[in-house]
Amino acid sequence: MAYQVPEPKIFACTQSIELGRKIAASYGADLGKIQFSRYSDGEFQPSFEESIRGARIFIIGSTNPSSENLMEMLLMLDAAKRASARHITAVMPYFGWARQDRKDKPRVPIAAKLVAKMLETAGATRIITMDLHADQIQGFFEKPVDHLFASTLFLPYLKELNLDNLCIASPDMGGSKRAYAYSKALECDVVICYKQRAKANVISHMELIGDVEGKNVVLVDDMVDTAGTLTKAADLMMERGALSVRAVTTHGLLSGNAYERIENSKLTELIITDSIPIDHNQKKIKVLGCANLFADVMHRVHHNTSISSKFLM
Repeated sequence: MAYQVPEPKIFACTQSIELGRKIAASYGADLGKIQFSRYSDGEFQPSFEESIRGARIFIIGSTNPSSENLMEMLLMLDAAKRASARHITAVMPYFGWARQDRKDKPRVPIAAKLVAKMLETAGATRIITMDLHADQIQGFFEKPVDHLFASTLFLPYLKELNLDNLCIASPDMGGSKRAYAYSKALECDVVICYKQRAKANVISHMELIGDVEGKNVVLVDDMVDTAGTLTKAADLMMERGALSVRAVTTHGLLSGNAYERIENSKLTELIITDSIPIDHNQKKIKVLGCANLFADVMHRVHHNTSISSKFLM
């Protein structure tokens, strides 16, 4: 009789419970039982309330700050390792602390490398994530990393809009590779914004490289934090004669007064995924679900089949 591969068990960190339920439902399973105990000083302890001995488990959780989200993932990985799980996959729709991927000045940390090592030390035997801030972060791991692209969600949506005179734009020089990939897939022009920062999250100057007059522009980026860059870029492009400006960003951090900036900006629409929980009651924000993408990849990983079709760019 052929050996039947037992189905994996799926768990979610507290801040990703809603997304975890959607992924589990798409996979065709229920979320596993886990309990969190908290001390009065804020310390917490996760506990798996079912046996995971010898099983493949997936732990779903984005690690956007605060640091509690990362700590929760680390503790769950450690608990799974000590409970003798056979394969432990950290499913991280958003990989936090990724902007610190190099030393850009003396005496600063490389936080992305540190987080990678902590995840492996805690017990992760595989990482599944989406649209890392820098592709080379995959090299910080000694374990397999499945780096998915939200373009599998965004490109069909953009094609359905059927916009005339479409133009793809990058809000900064660092995103030019991503912008060129989208422009190639959509067979349209590309423009680049050049920006200078006074300090983190503060732009001192922005200039446009390319022509947007009479075009419907789509800004492409991996994340939107305070929305300062996107809204400033949108205003600049409308001043240069663009017909409309939309933004496509994978991860909606949306901190500070980001919601207010977006609402008061010249952006027609901000299109993001639900990798991070957000306030859905926003007129200009369109959320595309990523649960089906992750569930499909998890199924393929569990059954050892190819996931190359999920790497559009």
